[in-house]
Amino acid sequence: MITTRALTKRYGSIVAVNAVDLQVAEGDRYGFLGPNGSGKTTLVRMLLGLVYPTSGEITVLGEKIPSRAARVLPQVGSLIEGPAAYPYLSGRRNLALMDAAGSRDSRKARRARIEEVLEQVGLAGLDARPVKAYSLGMRQRLGIAGALLRKPRLLILDEPTNGLDPQGIHEMRDLLIALNQAGTTVFLSSHLLSEIEQLCTRVGIVDRGNLVLEDDLTALRAPTGRVVVESPDSDKIAELLNGQLSDRAGDQLFIKHTDAAELNAWLVGEGLRISSITAERLSLEQVVLAATGPGADRIDGDAS
Repeated sequence: MITTRALTKRYGSIVAVNAVDLQVAEGDRYGFLGPNGSGKTTLVRMLLGLVYPTSGEITVLGEKIPSRAARVLPQVGSLIEGPAAYPYLSGRRNLALMDAAGSRDSRKARRARIEEVLEQVGLAGLDARPVKAYSLGMRQRLGIAGALLRKPRLLILDEPTNGLDPQGIHEMRDLLIALNQAGTTVFLSSHLLSEIEQLCTRVGIVDRGNLVLEDDLTALRAPTGRVVVESPDSDKIAELLNGQLSDRAGDQLFIKHTDAAELNAWLVGEGLRISSITAERLSLEQVVLAATGPGADRIDGDAS
């Protein structure tokens, strides 16, 4: 669905995106991560033909970008750097203007499609208020509704949950999963690592313009070789497994072991009580922090 080869964008002496080879397969829910100023938005804008690369190649839906953008973009839904709308028009009127551009469908079919996408994003009860009176969360929902108007094969979203409350974030996650299961490939950038962890199947991490990591999320969150045990008998377990105990936090023990079920059976067989036991896995936050350097927006001074 998306492939880049040595994709590079320079602004004078500044390299915003540096020789990035990106691979997004059909059916992916792809999370694109990185610190502020790492080049995420620049790369996303290049995928849509909004910014031209300095060098390298981009293929979206099997077509070259930007030369074949007019052929590709009707099949792509996008929301980049916040939703755009005419502030003095209502949400429905904004969607009607967006949907009318290049559409050969009847007015009735277009109205039905608008109502469908408003229902999908939780705005079915929208009144005639102008967009300028909407909350940030309502504007974000409207922007995503606009991205869904053409029933896209590919969704490219930049911070799609921006401005949404916790319930709204949960609803948006469910919507994107449902769209993906119905055949839409989803590519999104977000700062909310917990959302990427719950939503995405594949992850790419960019730092200072470089793609530093790209893999399936399950592979990135591989077991660490430790088992986390919580028990009211933690002191006895710590004494019994002293040579295998690598860390402790109260009644929670971190034990060097590769099989949680085997360890659980052995401890129970020794008459010890187990509240919980699980194989430790890296969190996405740990993966990102290990793959990236200090934030690009830091300005550190001399300590002297």
